[in-house]
Amino acid sequence: MTALTVTADRTKFLRLALAADAVVTGVNGLVYLALAAPVSGLLGPEAGLLREIGIFLLVYGAGVGLVAARPSISQAAVKVIIALNIVWTLGSVAAVVTGALGFTTIGAVWAIAQALVVALFAELQITGLRKARR
Repeated sequence: MTALTVTADRTKFLRLALAADAVVTGVNGLVYLALAAPVSGLLGPEAGLLREIGIFLLVYGAGVGLVAARPSISQAAVKVIIALNIVWTLGSVAAVVTGALGFTTIGAVWAIAQALVVALFAELQITGLRKARR
């Protein structure tokens, strides 16, 4: 992996974008894991699936947080994070459009809103990566 060899000031925006992603993802994962049954009733997908998604989000959020906290930020790691955020965004939209996860109306709105937030994180991370390279 290639690490960015720039000053901390040049990576500040990228670090903030990654840290925000890590916190929001981790909190979302914690809610899905700890409150799977009531969230299932509200959003539609089964509680077991929400628990699995919650575990994934907690691990993913921790990984993103570790990338943000390292002294040198790996460009390759950031590119993987951006790619995974794009995949999550597209997957969320596809799940709503196809009805694959049985979303309620509130669940479909939540999934699209969440997809927009994740897409925003990807865009912020792309911008941060560009700023760090200058």
